[in-house]
Amino acid sequence: MRLSGRAVAAAAAVVLVWLVVACGGSQPHQPKAHPSDAPRTTSPRSTSGASTSPSASPAASPSQPGPPLAGVIVGIDPGHNGLNGTDPSYLNHLIWNGRALETCDTTGTQTDAGYTEALFNFRVATFLRADLLRDGAKVVMTRTTNAGVGPCVNRRAQIINHSRASVAIDIHADGGPASGRGFAVLEPVADGPNNQVVAASQQLGRDVRSALLTQTSMPVSTYDGVNGVVYRNDLAGLNLTRVPKILIECGNMRNATDATLLTSTRFQHQLARAFEAAILRFLHKS
Repeated sequence: MRLSGRAVAAAAAVVLVWLVVACGGSQPHQPKAHPSDAPRTTSPRSTSGASTSPSASPAASPSQPGPPLAGVIVGIDPGHNGLNGTDPSYLNHLIWNGRALETCDTTGTQTDAGYTEALFNFRVATFLRADLLRDGAKVVMTRTTNAGVGPCVNRRAQIINHSRASVAIDIHADGGPASGRGFAVLEPVADGPNNQVVAASQQLGRDVRSALLTQTSMPVSTYDGVNGVVYRNDLAGLNLTRVPKILIECGNMRNATDATLLTSTRFQHQLARAFEAAILRFLHKS
């Protein structure tokens, strides 16, 4: 049976009314919210697709380890200074080194080609400082330039002591006999101010010696100390220290083979990394 147009329209209206009633009444259409209209949150879960209901627990995240030397203070004393030779009266005045009088400082040695110990010391110290900062340490340097004079050796010890460093290293190179090769670790002898750190300094010395032998090609000294270790009671930096400290003669600048290594930027970086490894090993055992 065919219905007229009016009949069809009337029937459709009846059906529409029935659907509205069955669905609980008429509600206005609610458009979907645009993402930019939603409340902002700093919770990482709001962008992860995870539930944000109050009962949902955040996913466990692995802990991120901090830098290995975070919060540790390390002292570095690059021996001598680039212009020490320009002020002999200052350099030669006497200071108390904990046991006796000695001069404020010296110019240091140099290679036969004129590469100075002061420059070598400063470059290795600068490389070491960068490595330690990367590991999270706070670094205290007794000098921050190679274009100055001093400070005196007793003042250098005071700078590191006052910093409350956990460990310190005095960086040097030797001017020994031309036939002699190798590095020497100089360690303190108990004399009062340093009594509490002598044993720790000896442990640091062992760690430095081991690191140099495994990470560089420099051998132990053939002319100074025994197996690369020397006990000294005549150096202000060791006599006056109140923190674990050693002085390292990294090689002999008067020996041609050692001089080639000591003046190499690559080798200077190797030394810095070896010192960093020794410091890490020492602190993790302390």
